[in-house]
Amino acid sequence: MKPVVYGASWCPDVKRSRALLDAEGVEYDYVDVEADTAAEALVRELQGGPRRIPTIVFGDGTHLVEPSDDELAARLSR
Repeated sequence: MKPVVYGASWCPDVKRSRALLDAEGVEYDYVDVEADTAAEALVRELQGGPRRIPTIVFGDGTHLVEPSDDELAARLSR
């Protein structure tokens, strides 16, 4: 199952995480939380209220919130 990146087009952290995924050749789905209220609700649920992006949900159900490039790369190498 592909990871899902929840974000917004204006967010530099979302752009950075997507660029890393693209550079690593990782296929993922992207969902704009500003255009999808159900996605925004999911992000808020995962974080206990706030809406911090990017939130990246992996196929095993784990997720990262606003990961650094190093954190995301480490997760991808598992």
